[in-house]
Amino acid sequence: MSQGKISRRLFGGMLAAAPLLGQSRHPVRLGGPVFLKSDDPAELAREHVRLGYRAATCPSVQPGDSTRMRAIAKAFAAENVVIAEVGAWVNMLDPDPAARARNLTYVTERCAIAEEVGARCCVDIAGSYNRDYWYGAHPKNYSKEFFDATVANCRTVLDAVKPKRTRFTIEMMPWSLPDGADRYLELIRAVDRKGFGVHMDVCNAVNSPERFYNNGGLIDELFAKLGPWIISCHAKDLAWIPENNVHFQEVVPGRGSMDYQAYLRNLSRLDAPLLLEHLKTAAEYDEGRNYIFRMGAEAGVTFA
Repeated sequence: MSQGKISRRLFGGMLAAAPLLGQSRHPVRLGGPVFLKSDDPAELAREHVRLGYRAATCPSVQPGDSTRMRAIAKAFAAENVVIAEVGAWVNMLDPDPAARARNLTYVTERCAIAEEVGARCCVDIAGSYNRDYWYGAHPKNYSKEFFDATVANCRTVLDAVKPKRTRFTIEMMPWSLPDGADRYLELIRAVDRKGFGVHMDVCNAVNSPERFYNNGGLIDELFAKLGPWIISCHAKDLAWIPENNVHFQEVVPGRGSMDYQAYLRNLSRLDAPLLLEHLKTAAEYDEGRNYIFRMGAEAGVTFA
């Protein structure tokens, strides 16, 4: 028997209720990498608190190491730091069949780790048919073959792990499915598992000038349509680099044009952590963290 299917009535009810969900405000749990040279879960958890973080990525742990997983869960819970995600950053659609099989096994192992440590989610992207870059663009990334293979991969992971505490999530990408709210809703309906969720990165939904210039409206749409399934989120910013074609570049929050007040207002209506990512130095993370705190204050949003 397959794991936790979503009935048509339940799916429709959740979708209809999405704009009404979470009208009350919740403190946002912000997190990000720490640069402490330690492998001790308790020290790492305390360092998150020192930096003002109440969310974290899962520290390094190997499959089957239940002792360390319990130590991680205990240490972070003691400091009231939520483990937001276990990353599984490999290509589930690798063109090489052997590599694809290995990667799917790895993702399944990572989802099992997320379940054992009590992380909010295990996250990966759907993948790519690009042979040179595991996350790269490819014409088939918008094909029915890509969609159907992604549905099968998600079901394989979820039916193997049968998560009860965590969710398996796919992050949107600008050049592959799902690349927006409606495409993600199609994926949720097709995967048809209660253990499936949404990992929200609003920057990854910006793949055109229209979306860039109207990113506040885009953010509102993403949360209105996907709110019931959003489990965890990423924080960065986008700038448009002047040249003869469209070129968006990830930058430190505050150096780009993303509407962080809209992002934080929407996020405060959910219980979903927000993790800074893709910055280069501790100083850049400090800058991004302080900017997000400032935007939250201006938007009337509090932080845990």
